[in-house]
Amino acid sequence: MARVILFNKPYDVLTQFTDEVGRQTLADFIPVPAVYPAGRLDRDSEGLVVLTDDGVLQGRISSPGAKFAKTYFVQVEGIVTEEALGQLRDGVLLKDGLTLPAQARAVEAPKWLWPREPPIRVRQTVPDGWIELTIREGKNRQVRRMVAAVGLPCLRLIRWSVGDWTLQGLAQGNWRDVAAPEVAPLGGMASRKG
Repeated sequence: MARVILFNKPYDVLTQFTDEVGRQTLADFIPVPAVYPAGRLDRDSEGLVVLTDDGVLQGRISSPGAKFAKTYFVQVEGIVTEEALGQLRDGVLLKDGLTLPAQARAVEAPKWLWPREPPIRVRQTVPDGWIELTIREGKNRQVRRMVAAVGLPCLRLIRWSVGDWTLQGLAQGNWRDVAAPEVAPLGGMASRKG
């Protein structure tokens, strides 16, 4: 059975185990040998990172073609309008092509949210809002580029879920092993060909 770990990555931590210039990495939080991240989460983003010791499963989760749903909570600068949400739902034209349609809705700041260190910059004269955004692909810095393309620059980005796995009950900087029943359906999917 594959080992799967869920980690709540803090801001300013690299999604890798080593860094030549001494920045914080996964190794500062996860003392488990031979597990690797299934996909990346940018240094300036926070939230769920999935790690595994199963290379097939890792590839399956991180492959853009796998279409694993990933949900993010995005704090943006500006007023979240229905027009902007509609553009996100239809797909946004980026320099590397049109994104797949996303699920997007305006939400309040999540009640479970921890304070970010350092705090985001706040401008008293510019409103901000939150979007819950679910995508099924993984272009480089896609969520940030999508919200910017609809006129809402990203202030803070937290990945809440990958597939059925979520941050539920997982404090920032902490990790947990996934129980075998949570892995079994993915393990079967990972071994399929096609």
